[in-house]
Amino acid sequence: MSNEKDIESRRRFLKVAAGTTVIAAVMGGLPRFARAADLPPVTDADPTAKALGYVDDASKTTDPKHKAGNSCSNCQFYSGGPTGRGPCQLFPGKSVSANGWCVSHTPKTA
Repeated sequence: MSNEKDIESRRRFLKVAAGTTVIAAVMGGLPRFARAADLPPVTDADPTAKALGYVDDASKTTDPKHKAGNSCSNCQFYSGGPTGRGPCQLFPGKSVSANGWCVSHTPKTA
């Protein structure tokens, strides 16, 4: 009989552990998605933006380093979607425009 109680205890433990793991994953995962969407946009006054010549609209840059078709959306440092705003490794804690551009633009590799 004690063997049956041990098996039942193990089953109960595994069920509780699995449920707790799922809840922890969901609770821990949701805030990360919310934070990405809530990043404040990079402003013209940002010192890093000034140093890198960042513009919200790549078509409006006069920098000679800009090549037609280059924008944040096709840069390896940008991890947002093809439109709207998203995070950039060069501007931690802030979002940049998918249509933006800066002198550090590095094309994504396939």
